[in-house]
Amino acid sequence: MNLKPLFDRVVLKDAEMEETTKGGLILTSNAKEKPQYANIVAVGPGGMVDGKEVIMQVKEGQKVVYSKYAGTEIKIDGEEYKIVRQSDILAVIE
Repeated sequence: MNLKPLFDRVVLKDAEMEETTKGGLILTSNAKEKPQYANIVAVGPGGMVDGKEVIMQVKEGQKVVYSKYAGTEIKIDGEEYKIVRQSDILAVIE
């Protein structure tokens, strides 16, 4: 992939969800809710955004939790990605 986010944008790829519930029920594709956690694929350089200096706090390879309705979904080479602002990322999973 040759996708470089600009300014305070971050490219995410949704993490795989479990196919079964804790109780052992197998979920169909229609019953699954999209995850709100993802892996960071690419990070923009930061810089001046809306008159304020933005320093990027996340880096490629981290697993993060993001806001439910955040970002723009795109599809490149058959893979789905989401582009969000750094401020839409709620937490880093360690």
